[in-house]
Amino acid sequence: MIEILNSTELAKARHTGALVADILQTVKSRTAAGTNLLEIDQWTKAMIVEAGAESCYVDYAPSFGRGPFGHYICTSVNDAVLHGLPYDYTLAEGDLLSLDLAVSLGGVAADSAISFVVGESKPPESVALIDATERALRAGIAAAGPGARTGDISHAIGSVLREAGYSINTDFGGHGIGSTMHQDPHVSNTGRPGRGYRLRPGLLLALEPWIMEDTAELVTDADGWTLRSATGCRTAHSEHTIAITEDGAEILTLPKRANA
Repeated sequence: MIEILNSTELAKARHTGALVADILQTVKSRTAAGTNLLEIDQWTKAMIVEAGAESCYVDYAPSFGRGPFGHYICTSVNDAVLHGLPYDYTLAEGDLLSLDLAVSLGGVAADSAISFVVGESKPPESVALIDATERALRAGIAAAGPGARTGDISHAIGSVLREAGYSINTDFGGHGIGSTMHQDPHVSNTGRPGRGYRLRPGLLLALEPWIMEDTAELVTDADGWTLRSATGCRTAHSEHTIAITEDGAEILTLPKRANA
């Protein structure tokens, strides 16, 4: 299913995107060495409930997971990159943490992810991983607009990641989003320009470049959800929900201070 939102629905999407961005930034600001992943999940739950929103994850039970997910945010640490199931783990100085959050408010969903290093120690390799995904995300957004195709976005993202020296896994990527979290079209993190679905104003896309330091192979954790690098190397993940507009693309999941 591909949804094209009207102006009323787009206004709701902006509110949802702002909520997702604010929750992620609040969680990041509270997180330090000594924070437990289950604390992060509880903080997220409290903010979602307070906003009168709904989690897209608690009852999420796709074919690839051991569902339902049962938590409010994905917390992926170090070699975990996607669908990190929160568990009783206390973060340490220098851990690389990726947070992925999808929320529905007013019947419209938004999805975003950030990666950061916990504490003051910033290993250069981890910083480089995060920087590559953020630059790839910016490139993908710059390639999006009315009349462009999903392949143009995929090519832009993949070009940045490959130039940075990383291989690309195509099992999971970006996606359409609207009244539900995951919709068509799929947006791979690499592809050929000029191919795929032609973008139209009112389309929402969640773009999410993610990489692993020295492999493109994933393994599934014993929890049935968490996806890790096959070699145990570190990983990073960045994501924004965007709306295709008449003249480009609008990022819906920017934190307020980034909009200032």
